Amino acid sequence: MITKDSIETAYSFLHQKRNVYIHSSLDWQKDDIEYAIGCYVDDMSQELYEALAGGRVDFLRDHKKFQDDITHAVKSLEKMLD
Repeated sequence: MITKDSIETAYSFLHQKRNVYIHSSLDWQKDDIEYAIGCYVDDMSQELYEALAGGRVDFLRDHKKFQDDITHAVKSLEKMLD
């Protein structure tokens, strides 16, 4: 069962990191954010991760797709909170 608390926590963390990521021009900062998100999703609710990932095992872990993934995750979490 996905709890409202886990959704709110994930949304807060991912939303904040996404905002910094999309406005950053520093590669090292973007790499740090990708690493932090990777560590976060390793420990987040597996059920919530699977709901966001839509079957992709590399969701939020693929450098080439990261910006699209984090944007998708934030939008999905917003819908879950409505």
